[in-house]
Amino acid sequence: MKRLIAIALLAGTTPALAQMDHSQMDHSAHQMPPAPEASADPHAGHAMPAADDAIPKGVAPPVPADHAAEAFYDPAVMARARAAMIQESGGMTFSQLMVDRLEYRANKGANGFAWEGEGWIGGDINRFAFKTEGEGEVGGPLESAEVQALYSRAIDPWWNVVAGVRHDIRPKPQRSYATVGIEGLAPYWFEVEGQAFVSTKGDVHLRMEGSYDQRITQRLILQPAAEVNIAAQDVPELGIGSGISNIELGLRLRYEFAREFAPYVGVHWERKLGDTARYARAEGEGASTASLVMGIRFWF
Repeated sequence: MKRLIAIALLAGTTPALAQMDHSQMDHSAHQMPPAPEASADPHAGHAMPAADDAIPKGVAPPVPADHAAEAFYDPAVMARARAAMIQESGGMTFSQLMVDRLEYRANKGANGFAWEGEGWIGGDINRFAFKTEGEGEVGGPLESAEVQALYSRAIDPWWNVVAGVRHDIRPKPQRSYATVGIEGLAPYWFEVEGQAFVSTKGDVHLRMEGSYDQRITQRLILQPAAEVNIAAQDVPELGIGSGISNIELGLRLRYEFAREFAPYVGVHWERKLGDTARYARAEGEGASTASLVMGIRFWF
């Protein structure tokens, strides 16, 4: 309809208007300005910060020391707020006490008891730790007892290095040691630990331990464990011979009524080897012992 009206109007125009030559009209006012030539630099026209040639390629730049909030708030107040945020996001002090074994041992000879535990206090990286373990006869003498005071430092999410001192209360004569070691969680969730000891008398000992928690259910756990002790030389006054002095193997089944409390039953076997076994026989003791055990494991 609009096209018909336009034709009708054009047909009714004056001869001068109809005969107008549009090629002679000035269209310069309606022309678009020419497009600028494309630049080879995609960032042309943008203010880009200059590269810092002092930072090697592949190295992260330093953490900015300025804080935007300090333009509006007192820097001292903001420093306290940042310190509180860091403290609440992993910088806090934590602690734990773990008694891994507190057990009664029934065997053919005199029944016995044993304990093994540790605790620590500190942060994610640096901690003060202590350990203790020992065993003895029910109603009889304490056969062995030791305590350790250690500095523990995390070297990655899975491993800690430890260093400190160990003191043996039993057997007599009492002896103190400097110790260094490593502990952590190996692949496939094996908990392992190795320590080297050097006594005040110069004798050197190694200890290696390992255990694994096999979950039968979420509360029922079967734990095999092993310990090997090695001496670099004979220590007759302590009844220790050079080489592998003794091996301990255990298998314990525990039930976690709560994660923090679990009674268990199991078996424990230990064997003295080499000159250590010879020293034990000379004292009228056996070189090998097998026991049924029952005890509790708890932590808080």
